[in-house]
Amino acid sequence: MATRDEWKAGARPKTLPAAIAPVIVGSAIAEFEGSFRPVIACLALVVALGLQIGVNYANDYSDGIRGTDDDRVGPVRLVGQGLATPEQVKKAALLSFAVSVVAGLGMVLISQVWLLIPVGIASIAAAWFYTGGSKPYGYSGYGELFVFVFFGLVAVAGTSASQTGQVTPLALLGGVSCGALSAAILVANNLRDLPTDKLAGKKTLAVRLGDAKTRELYRICIVVGFMMPLAMNFLANGPVSAYIGLFAILSARRPLQAVRAGATGPDLIPVLADTARLLLLFAGLLSVSISLSPNGL
Repeated sequence: MATRDEWKAGARPKTLPAAIAPVIVGSAIAEFEGSFRPVIACLALVVALGLQIGVNYANDYSDGIRGTDDDRVGPVRLVGQGLATPEQVKKAALLSFAVSVVAGLGMVLISQVWLLIPVGIASIAAAWFYTGGSKPYGYSGYGELFVFVFFGLVAVAGTSASQTGQVTPLALLGGVSCGALSAAILVANNLRDLPTDKLAGKKTLAVRLGDAKTRELYRICIVVGFMMPLAMNFLANGPVSAYIGLFAILSARRPLQAVRAGATGPDLIPVLADTARLLLLFAGLLSVSISLSPNGL
């Protein structure tokens, strides 16, 4: 039976910035547009955290029953290491998704934005079939796209729209920034697991691209994420103060250097944590600068 600490580790808390960042950016955009609603913002955060933890447990379950986690480097694998039964981990995933559903329904009832219902259903389905089902798309190289769409575009635009009632260009560009940096976390993860994934027959994007091109993709994700504050100002009438988010680039130096230097296996574990912190710092600076800026400046 897994201990409390092992269950906590299985939830992979270092990945949670990917859930937190888009919600605070989306809420900051709502504040900039004069429509911030704190209760909805809190519910959106619960939805995002439930989805992130749920997908982590779902991945543990699906990879574990297939045996693809047996020789992995990195965080605790509850099923793969025999710490919990597959059924227990599956129940943890479903419970996490259920929390998201309840919070999501609360968002819909308060905001009256009914489009959130099909979006929520699609999000949960995408989270499960990432590594679940007979043909998981995460095994075919589409994992980064899932992260970009659902933890970027959907999360930021959905959080903002649930408060403002509309999807704006500013929210979409904010979604691109969070999506690109969140995808960078998965790129680093799959770069670390490239050798074992290849042996296990998992055709992740890293396996398809190869080592060198995956490292280049990581750099591209970082660059795209940090280009968005400029785009928000020039293309979406966002505030000039959004440029403050660019100061987070100082925290990108260490993970970028490690990837460029050819770090592999355990040496890439700090890159994942550094990239997650980079995302959270960027989102925090961007959100504060947007929300405190007078509309139109």
